[in-house]
Amino acid sequence: MNILGSLMGKILGHSARESEGKANAARPASPAAPAAAPAASTATAAPPVVDVETVLETRAAGTKQTLDWRHSIVDLMKLVDIDSSLANRKALAQELGYTGDTNDSATMNVWLHKQVLRKLSENGGHVPANLLD
Repeated sequence: MNILGSLMGKILGHSARESEGKANAARPASPAAPAAAPAASTATAAPPVVDVETVLETRAAGTKQTLDWRHSIVDLMKLVDIDSSLANRKALAQELGYTGDTNDSATMNVWLHKQVLRKLSENGGHVPANLLD
């Protein structure tokens, strides 16, 4: 899995999996029911909206480190247990189509942070407007 996919899975995936698990648990097992019917009904349902801020604040409360995930891509990556090394951030920048100088890590990091939050927002995450600016 790519780095962005890992980030999104760790932030958005927990609630989606929980909702899917609850839906499957509520569904009665019936040998007479066609196998395709449940898949078709879930395909039309909108994915659940995940409150990104709540997910990250909850994770931050469970760590002893002080991580400024609201402003730092390094801290955001650390918070979700993803390698935040420069090499990994350069790889993430490549995945996201960064065209700037990856040796200017400060500029790249600011861009990465904005792009990751934007991608979370585009893929079922509710990100506060002030974090998308």
